Amino acid sequence: MDIRQEYESRIKKLENFIEDKGFGSAQLKKAKKVQRTVNAAVFLGGLITIAGIAIWAMNRD
Repeated sequence: MDIRQEYESRIKKLENFIEDKGFGSAQLKKAKKVQRTVNAAVFLGGLITIAGIAIWAMNRD
């Protein structure tokens, strides 16, 4: 492992530690959970819309 990779590894470990234990870590976890929920809702909404348009297009005639 060269020096650059070792520094990157150490920096990444430090960033992960700060993310888990640092200021605002609880808010960050909550924000990630909310974002995941919003993404799922948008995906399902789009899927239902596409299915509705397809059903409407097939039954239009």
